[in-house]
Amino acid sequence: MQFFANLVLIVQLLSALAIIGLVLVQHGKGADMGASFGSGASGSLFGATGSANFLSRSTAVAATLFFGCTLALAFLANGRTAAPAADSILDRAAPVVAPAPAASGAAAIPGAAVVAPAASAAASR
Repeated sequence: MQFFANLVLIVQLLSALAIIGLVLVQHGKGADMGASFGSGASGSLFGATGSANFLSRSTAVAATLFFGCTLALAFLANGRTAAPAADSILDRAAPVVAPAPAASGAAAIPGAAVVAPAASAAASR
């Protein structure tokens, strides 16, 4: 299984490099405008019109290979499951905490200082 994953990864890398090379070799849509004024030759290795078809089809084949390899690698990665760790915090049971009794009066206000009744009686004398 590991050999197959490595093979798919190598094919994916080669197809990515092929896509980069093929895109860089292709002429842009505005390249013929400059060629008509004498700044460059409009012909190429594959002929005036044949280069667009050959290069675009080669790019499409390389892109299809790339996306197929990407899907295959995703499928292979999804099939792998790691062995659960014995001391994972998610495997431990959550402690059961009893709910606190509802406070009344000033104790129910968060951040409020609660003064003991004996202390308030001594302070009023």
